[in-house]
Amino acid sequence: MSEARGVIRRSQAITTFGVGALLDLPDHSAIVGGLDGWQRSSNDRIEEPRLAEKLRGIAGGSLPDLFAPPAAPEAPWETGRGVPVFRFPNCFVERQPQAQPGAPNPQQTSRRLVSRRALDDRMRLQGKRVVATRFVRGCSKGHVDDLDWYAFAHAAGDPCRGELRLDETGTTGDLSELVVRCSCSARRRLAEARLPGALGPCSGKRPWLGANTGEVCGEKARLLIRTASNAWFPQIVSVLSLPDRGGELDRVVAELWDDLRIVDEPAGLRFIKKKPQVTEKLAGFADDVVLAAILARKSSQGVSAARPLKQVEIEAILDVPEGFGDDIPVDPDFHARRLPERIWRRADGRSGDKLAAIVQVHRLREVMALAGFTRFEAVMRDIDGEYASDVQRAALALDASWFPAVENRGEGVFVQLAADAVNAWSARPAVARRVELLTDGQRRWNVGRQKPGVFPGGPYVLLHTLGHLLIQSVALRCGYPAASIRERIYVDASEQRYGLLLFTASADAEGTLGGLVEQANHIEEHLDAALDTAALCSNDPVCAHHEPGASLEERWLHGAACHGCTLVAETSCEMHNEYLDRALVAPVIGEASAAFFGP
Repeated sequence: MSEARGVIRRSQAITTFGVGALLDLPDHSAIVGGLDGWQRSSNDRIEEPRLAEKLRGIAGGSLPDLFAPPAAPEAPWETGRGVPVFRFPNCFVERQPQAQPGAPNPQQTSRRLVSRRALDDRMRLQGKRVVATRFVRGCSKGHVDDLDWYAFAHAAGDPCRGELRLDETGTTGDLSELVVRCSCSARRRLAEARLPGALGPCSGKRPWLGANTGEVCGEKARLLIRTASNAWFPQIVSVLSLPDRGGELDRVVAELWDDLRIVDEPAGLRFIKKKPQVTEKLAGFADDVVLAAILARKSSQGVSAARPLKQVEIEAILDVPEGFGDDIPVDPDFHARRLPERIWRRADGRSGDKLAAIVQVHRLREVMALAGFTRFEAVMRDIDGEYASDVQRAALALDASWFPAVENRGEGVFVQLAADAVNAWSARPAVARRVELLTDGQRRWNVGRQKPGVFPGGPYVLLHTLGHLLIQSVALRCGYPAASIRERIYVDASEQRYGLLLFTASADAEGTLGGLVEQANHIEEHLDAALDTAALCSNDPVCAHHEPGASLEERWLHGAACHGCTLVAETSCEMHNEYLDRALVAPVIGEASAAFFGP
């Protein structure tokens, strides 16, 4: 285990440097250890019943707990706190390259390649400093291991166990300029490691869980550059905390839920009431009434958990009363009001009758939990914000009874599209043709992938693209940078509810600036700016004429979308900047009849 040398935010412990992630410390290369070595504190417990229910299947059927990542030690000499990491990989090269006299290329250098066993107690090779090699092998299930450098260098021959060197024939660091060479004259270019089967079968090793924790894996090992962006993709499940609409007893039960969650019968309630604080707060309520409230809360959690996460959320958002949000919030986690139409709608506005409602979310609480991770390929959530039940993921612990989570608080603006307008738009022949092009791109994207995706549908692409365009416009006036504004897209076709939530949330703030909520009053102006951006891109006509199914650059999931018009920061997008097409939002060059906000 390597000594901690840095500090990260708690949110980064599940989004950037979570379990199984590969990272570089100042003097070492490491892999973040599994949850078995994380310290938990009752003060770090996070309550979010809907999220816990969604994670039940991953935890083996039992209801898991949620805890915030452990805090950093208050003093440098404290041990046993924070997030543990292990040294990885265990193969090293000399830090200082050696020139090769007489080599064909005068720029050619060579470094000795050794395992950790060849180093001394100071992690040096015969007094020389070394660095971890940047090449490892792994598979999409998350397994990762050192390369078998001897077997690779000798290809099909028998390894002689001579001295290995990594020769650099150029200065770019490209794989084609790197050669693994043995003292017996066996040599092989590292670029060949990218060939299918060149590295043999996956070893199934899981070094983040400790030694001897490997498992059987049927995949072929693939070359992985440990500092590359595809070395670790987190699978994060997030929910918005919904308001408690119950009476006084329901609020008391919610407050005491840590104690009452285990109660199933009168005897259990009598036992819990031996705690003075429980007895004091339940005074005045009969035991049978309290028990009924506990069982009702458990039942309602099960019903809510069985429904898709976003369906429950959009129902709560659309159920808020009309107002300006100037009343005192009853629930500190959620406070929203539907803005009166006379405030935001303009008679000359370009939205016409296509916008149904604007909701100001003055307070919201988002809870995010790390459920697992993959390598090489990210697994996308569906339009309801959930992962498929058969999705592959690497385990966070040998026995996952809890998950790391963070809670963020912030504000947002919810925009609802009129269902009649969406239905009429979807029925247009031009829209159907455009959606078929996008569907064909999805089919091309699915070729050769272990987990084929499902096209989310035209309304989702419409809302998703509109969300990106509005983020760019709102960021200019709300006081938040565009990278800190996030989206949450809601498509509930069964109930004919379509909307998008633009929100910002931070783990380090109880309140917010209020600037994003204020932009709800100017939504028509932001829509005008978004439609102007969508109409003409600096890369047109190339961008506007892009067809996903015939993409030379393999942008299968993009219509008319690129970095010049529609793409935003990865931190803002819930779909990794995929499923975008501004031709479905506004008229573009060559396609004017598929736009939702037509001329």
